[in-house]
Amino acid sequence: MENNAEMYWTGLSPDEAREALVNKDKSMRDKRMSLKEAVDKFIKDGDNVGVGGFVNIRQPIAITHEMVRHGFKDLTLSWQSAGLGPDYLAGAMMVDDSHFSIKRVEIAYWAHESFGLSPMFRYLAERGKIELEDWSNYNMSARFKAGSMGLPFIPTRGPMAGDIPSSCRTKIMDCPFTGRPIALLPASNPDVAIIHVNAADKYGNCIIRGTDCTCAEIAMASARTIITCEQLVSHELITSSPKEVGIPFPAVDAVVEVPYGAYPGLCRRHYYFNGDHIRELHAAAAVMCKGEPADKLKAYYDKYIFGVESFEGFLEQFPLSKLLADQKAEAYNCERLA
Repeated sequence: MENNAEMYWTGLSPDEAREALVNKDKSMRDKRMSLKEAVDKFIKDGDNVGVGGFVNIRQPIAITHEMVRHGFKDLTLSWQSAGLGPDYLAGAMMVDDSHFSIKRVEIAYWAHESFGLSPMFRYLAERGKIELEDWSNYNMSARFKAGSMGLPFIPTRGPMAGDIPSSCRTKIMDCPFTGRPIALLPASNPDVAIIHVNAADKYGNCIIRGTDCTCAEIAMASARTIITCEQLVSHELITSSPKEVGIPFPAVDAVVEVPYGAYPGLCRRHYYFNGDHIRELHAAAAVMCKGEPADKLKAYYDKYIFGVESFEGFLEQFPLSKLLADQKAEAYNCERLA
């Protein structure tokens, strides 16, 4: 089987990605800035945005809130498996697509495991409001890996069976060494990556605890990377254990310290997810899948995102006792799994 369709690139082409890497300022400089400054400077209409994290783990929620307040048009979103981050972006489109819109998604999974399929995904996909390219988890990780390595494609055995080859740009050819079929996956080189990590220094060296979630590959594959972190720590502390640096500073363009930056999702070793709030958000979107107007979802956005000036304003709407309880729940999980 062979796919002869002409290849097209939905982010940077391999040549554009290499040119961006060559021209990028790789100096060790202070990259601290506010979240508003970072979003204003590094994201633009029509960008392919690579989303870090995994499902409900370390999703870049604070960045997505700021993106929603800013407003963007015709974005492409690329990720391996995600939930809350894309939910907030898609929900903004459902509320007012003249202020925020997504043109295309390239994904393996958009859901929440115990919370089910994303109602935002269901609404946009069932109504044909977004282009959808479907991959497996491994395939999307491999695509980011190819992009991070400066390769135009990567060979795998993954997507040769089932319907995957018909839903994406996979090309299948005979391997020149074995003569057997092999799948070639196009590299993914987003224009910008949005990633939340546990700790970072002011230069952009990042430490990730728990699941890596392909975040290093997304950062290295992207032309620009915005990092939010739970803790901004000294360069001396970061480099005292250099093997723990998951994302190196040359890949990073902005560093923003945002405690609870993945909330109401979870961040390993910091806090557990807020299931009640996730259900509140989903319930407001789910009624639109049944044909109801956007009133409930708009009320949510007006209260929690448009009604505040920063992510701190979002967090202030949760009782301190709840935030502390979610910290304690995650501490218990860490002790239990140790």
